[in-house]
Amino acid sequence: MGIVKIDGELHEEARRASSVMCRSINAQAEFWMKIGMLAEANPTLSFNEIVRQQFGAAQVCTNRVAAA
Repeated sequence: MGIVKIDGELHEEARRASSVMCRSINAQAEFWMKIGMLAEANPTLSFNEIVRQQFGAAQVCTNRVAAA
């Protein structure tokens, strides 16, 4: 674990987004970093495709939610 310097404006955006997504500011920043890293590694995939892949890798069943 370490300290990362984040621009004040970006930190404020992370704070706002974290309240919407029910995450801590750190968890929101981690999520953005992980998605960004995966997007750079897989430039042809959309955000939704990346999330779908991550759900699959974690064995999260999403078809029950879609059916509701």
